[in-house]
Amino acid sequence: MLITSEAVKVGHPDIVADTIAAHIIARILEEESKIGMDINTMPHCGLEVFLGKGFCIVGGEVSTRIYVNIEKSIRQTILSLGYTDAALGLNGHSMGVFNAIIPQSPDINIGTRSDLGKYKEIGAGDQGIMYGFAADETPELLPLTFVLANKMMRAFEASKDPIFAPDGKGQVTVEYDSEGRPKRLAKVLMSNAIDYRHVAERDGIEGTARMIAFDCLGEWVDNDTEFLFNPTGEWQAVHSCSAADSGVTGRKLVCQLYGAYPGAQIGGGAVVNKTPEKVDCSAVFGTRYAAKNIVAAGLASKVSVQLAYAIGVARPMSVYVNTFGTGTIPDEKLAALVEQVFDFTPRGMIEKFGLLDGEVYRRIARNLFMDDYEWEKTDMVDVLKTEAGK
Repeated sequence: MLITSEAVKVGHPDIVADTIAAHIIARILEEESKIGMDINTMPHCGLEVFLGKGFCIVGGEVSTRIYVNIEKSIRQTILSLGYTDAALGLNGHSMGVFNAIIPQSPDINIGTRSDLGKYKEIGAGDQGIMYGFAADETPELLPLTFVLANKMMRAFEASKDPIFAPDGKGQVTVEYDSEGRPKRLAKVLMSNAIDYRHVAERDGIEGTARMIAFDCLGEWVDNDTEFLFNPTGEWQAVHSCSAADSGVTGRKLVCQLYGAYPGAQIGGGAVVNKTPEKVDCSAVFGTRYAAKNIVAAGLASKVSVQLAYAIGVARPMSVYVNTFGTGTIPDEKLAALVEQVFDFTPRGMIEKFGLLDGEVYRRIARNLFMDDYEWEKTDMVDVLKTEAGK
């Protein structure tokens, strides 16, 4: 049985769009904190970014007490991702920037403020259904395919070889045994834009790419692991990023949320372009936190947690748990237990995970998981075991 996961570099145009939005929110949060911000005075943001050839449009809604230079933030973000020359597909110095941000709708705003809302608490910023997932295939309690695909992206980003331009994407295919356990890395696909200004001999590029990929994939590589690089035969940096393909916020959710691993569903909308009263953002972390702690507690080897929300209402409308037959207690009982011990209100998740920290937003466009985030901790294991009678 073969399972494949996909991942992209932060220079991919869709992730560039995500990063621009996340960095604007980070800047707003940092400036708000300087004048005294708490959960009741927090800004409310929902940003959409579109990248085309040589330009960026940012729109959406923002409610804040401070001023942020949006154009400056966009240019700084793009330059920080390595896009400093049109030869790379995008140039943060010379691109056009269009700001179409408007104030947040007052009808939405009242539902997310405890002093104005119908229920006098911080309600969900929109309706939606979010999923979290965990599996015991890796120390990170994530699917092996997802972990390996992301490790490969980070390795290419960290490469000091200038021939590899910022834009890139890849896939890994893992062979699983009849019991669903990973055996070996069967296939690796890596596509990366090439900056030919730094190339003396084209013949060695694929070998260099193979070395970077196989080194980071470690012991899962064997003599039969296949490697495919730039399968069209050519990808020039000048034809990469938004010079060849537009970038849009939220278009790489499958890559960001578990890499299309079977059973790891995704829901809601874009994650990193919203402040955390929007449960598209915070509940993605809340469900992952619950799922990871369930697996870490030994209550299942694989689990998906679903939450559903109504706009303006703090508590989830429903909590659903699926352990795919691996649970040590019935899924219905586990769902009731999860609802009892985890606080899935926007306030609870914002405070638990430190989601008013601008630094968090500067990081999450690259990795939602696999880092030292608060939602990646397994500090609820003992509570879950006790309540489950284990």
